[in-house]
This record gives sequence, structure tokens and C-alpha cells, in this order.
Amino acid sequence: MPTNLPPEYFAIEREYRAAKSAAEKIAYIEEMLSIIPKHKGTDRLRGDLRRKLAKLKSAAQSRKGGGRQESAFRIEREGAGQAVLVGPPNVGKSALVARLTNASPEVADYPYTTWTPTPGMMQVEDIQIQLIDTPPLNREFVEPELWSLIRRSELLLLMVDLQAYPIQQLEETLDILREHRILPQRLAPQYTGQLRLTFLPTLVLVNKNDDESSDEDLAVLRELLADDWELLPISAATGRNLNRLKRAVFERLGIVRVYSKPPGREPDLSNPFVLRRGNTVAEFAVKIHQDFGNLKAARVWGSAAYDGQMVGRDYVLQDGDVVELRI
Repeated sequence: MPTNLPPEYFAIEREYRAAKSAAEKIAYIEEMLSIIPKHKGTDRLRGDLRRKLAKLKSAAQSRKGGGRQESAFRIEREGAGQAVLVGPPNVGKSALVARLTNASPEVADYPYTTWTPTPGMMQVEDIQIQLIDTPPLNREFVEPELWSLIRRSELLLLMVDLQAYPIQQLEETLDILREHRILPQRLAPQYTGQLRLTFLPTLVLVNKNDDESSDEDLAVLRELLADDWELLPISAATGRNLNRLKRAVFERLGIVRVYSKPPGREPDLSNPFVLRRGNTVAEFAVKIHQDFGNLKAARVWGSAAYDGQMVGRDYVLQDGDVVELRI
């Protein structure tokens, strides 16, 4: 039975055969598995790849037990969400992460100073969000594990340089991501029915909009793109619009902050619980403690019709709500 493999598969397979390290081979096999269509004709191929993957991971785990460090591309999520910065060389990703977080990526005026991802924590009001600086995207060479890191993220921050052919940078970055089956969420309707694609919420950051003197350049860029993309102009150098960036990241992660109020006591407004937008009182209760899964009602301050309103388990909470659970 024919396998009907997509052209991308064979390109990835060539990279896999040329790979030297186990980590590279694992990343390529995972990528091949992600794009192979599922039908009877591919059952044997998928089975062979899974066996190879299991063998490679087992060997890697054994080496890890012997003191070998994990890959720098395996970054566990911390804080309220995880956003990954991607883009071509020298657009200012490292400078932005250094300015917004506690991380210290190498920053220089020449390209390719970042070879491994660097995570840092960005303070957004009373929560922290993880930003990850990544090596530049280009067709000459990208570590295969980078694609897995991007796919696992919750938000894609695509950065371009306003002063260096930003449209070309945007198009080339999107093309490279598309070749690895990673696409902005807004394009999902164009790919209905296609399998094994990763769609991510995406925000385009236009760096080096340092002051009002570059606003005209920004206006021209907006006109040329014809509202195809929502652009957020920023400056990693001067700090312009970085508070807007923080708020935009918070909103696109689709999260809300909810504060707990013990009965008869004041709420703790210094340590919010982070929920997904659309979560209910019942889901908040389980997040606090599984024993609260059988709660009957709750009182809500904030989005309720009046302070302290009694609401049911299915009440949808909003950002900033204070909740007192009633069991």
C-alpha cells in the first residue's frame, strides 16, 4: 500500500541521516512522525520510527544517569506562561530578554551571538511570565531541537528590525517556520483538514522603533502590510512600549488572575492563582485543593453583579476576581 508521504518528510529524512548526535536524531524522528499521515500504508514506517525513537531516548536516558547534562533546548515552563522569541539574526531578541527579565543572554551588534536558548522571567504586574531567547532562524543551520522547543511554547513572539528590511525578515521567518509545519494561529482557517500542523498564537514585534523619529517608517510598514499582521512597535534599546508588550503577552496567553479569600478573612492580593480564560469556580476550587471539587457555591468580588454575590460552580471567572469558596 502506498505511503503518500509529503515532500517535507524526505527533506527531514535527509537531515536525519546526516545527523551526528542522538539529540539531533531524536528531534528529526519526532518531526518526521509529526508529518507522516496516519493510514494503513504508513503503519509500518511509523512503527519503525517509534522503535528507533524509543531506542535513542533509552540510550540518552542511560547517559544522563551517568552524569550527562540534559539538552539546553529542554526548558521546563515556569511562571504563568511561556513565550518564545524567534526571528532572523541581529533583530534584538537577546537585548529585549536582557531588558525585560533576570536573564543575561550575550548581546552584541554582530549577528549569531545566541547559540542556545536562554530563558528569563518577565514581571507582569503581580505574576511572572517566562520569555525564551532563541538562536536566529536561517536556512543554513538550525538545531533540530529548536523546533520542538517552539512547538511546546504557548506564544510565539516574532521579531523584526524596523530599520533593516522588516517585510523581508517577516516573510523569510514565516517561510522557515512553515517549512517545519509551525504556523501562526490566525492562519489556521487556510489549512483546514491538514494534519500534523502546530498553530501558535503569534505577535509580531517591530524592534528599533526607538522614538518619534522612526514613527514614519512604522507607518509605511503598516501600509505595505495592509493590516495583514497586528504589529507591536517596541524598542529594546530605549524601552519604548515595553509595558504595552507585557500586557499584550498577558492577553494572548489567554490567562486570568484570581485571588482567594478565606471565609471571614481578607483576601491575599499578593499571590494570585493563574487560570485559563473561561475557567469556572469549580475549576478554581480544584486548583486550590482537590478536596474542594464538591463545593456547592462561592462568593465573588469583581466581575459579579455586586460585591460578594453568591454564584454557582459554573460561574466563569474574570481577571482580578476575588473568590470565597463555600463547601
